[in-house]
Amino acid sequence: MLRTSLLRVFLSRSTKPFIFEGNYSNSLDFETLDDLGLYVHIPFCRSLCSFCPYCKVVHNRPQADAYKIALLKEIDLVCKQMTGKKQATSLYFGGGTPAMMLDDLKDIVAKLKEYFVVTGGIGVELHPSDITQRNLDKLKAAGVSMVSIGIQSFNDDCIRKLGRRSDNFAEKIQLVKENGFAVIDVDLIFAIPGQTDEILANDIRTAFASGATQVSTYPFIDFTFADNAYKPMSEEVKRRMLENLTAYCHEIDVERTSVWTFAKKDTEKYSSVTRDAFLGFGVSATTLLKDIFKINTFSIEDYINRIEADSLPTSLTLPFTKRQRAVYYLFWGSYSMKINEDKFAKIIGTPLDRMFGSELFIASKLGYLRKNGHVYELTDKAAYLYHDIEQAYTTAYIDKMWNVSRKQAFPDQIILK
Repeated sequence: MLRTSLLRVFLSRSTKPFIFEGNYSNSLDFETLDDLGLYVHIPFCRSLCSFCPYCKVVHNRPQADAYKIALLKEIDLVCKQMTGKKQATSLYFGGGTPAMMLDDLKDIVAKLKEYFVVTGGIGVELHPSDITQRNLDKLKAAGVSMVSIGIQSFNDDCIRKLGRRSDNFAEKIQLVKENGFAVIDVDLIFAIPGQTDEILANDIRTAFASGATQVSTYPFIDFTFADNAYKPMSEEVKRRMLENLTAYCHEIDVERTSVWTFAKKDTEKYSSVTRDAFLGFGVSATTLLKDIFKINTFSIEDYINRIEADSLPTSLTLPFTKRQRAVYYLFWGSYSMKINEDKFAKIIGTPLDRMFGSELFIASKLGYLRKNGHVYELTDKAAYLYHDIEQAYTTAYIDKMWNVSRKQAFPDQIILK
């Protein structure tokens, strides 16, 4: 908590915390924004995994049918102001388990394409049990070209400690590869109790050997509202495991594309968060625009009711100060290992070196950054520091916000110090 507070004050040059308010607008200003991404949240799951902190409920058909109607209407409510079709660089479906509404994805994509020309791929998160030839055919028919598979681990003991069970994971990935999806991301978790560096390296090796184009590794985080039977290993162990898995990925000649992500060279990347701006649809979905960040309610019932009343389901809104918006850009730019001067200046309205010149100079001298044209690239040394900061950020900010949002459909205010 103290680390994130000090960093926020230092970079934003203000002691003012992030204050999320319960007020909202039914009009969103996004038509002039570049690099606009789209995200759709599907909250339904076959069963609930304790380690997953995202907004989710056990699937039931009547509720899913009502949710689809509301979701399509939310898209209309957000986009009815548009004067013409706009380019969107990406479209991602997350959850939950989007395959629980597999037969509805085509209609949702079609609705979005009434307003947007999606220039990049369409990505969907998949549970391994959803990978069948029939389901893959339906995904391709809906225009999906990228999948992210939540394997978590190929090791039987590790997967059991996460409350999952093994399911011929390697064969599932191979089936996806045979169906010609352009991007196959495999999610893995590290710092599971009993997991060794050798187990983790074998997980990475197995993922790529089975057909993955990308591996996303995430530290096991025990959110305060989770009900994990096993607790993560220490922060020191997490840091060491990240260092060792990074070294292993360098050995097998895959490139680091974010702090926790490694991909085969010359392949497209799966990343639903590193966008300069994005629109989020569905419960708990977030939206980032030029000077605001907003989050939808976590309550499906209240989400549907709000939309039926012709209002957006916004739960909280953060109006950015200029410095706060700059800090947000730096945070996610750093996650993707690149900070682009030109993009920063266009979004923030002030040159990067004018706002953070001294910080960039010091970081470069300490070996955290290297300049490549108009881009500052983070080194592995910086990635480890970011990993430490992100862990603190999750505990201080995300855990608190999601915990409150799970209990209150429309909080009056949340202050993140």
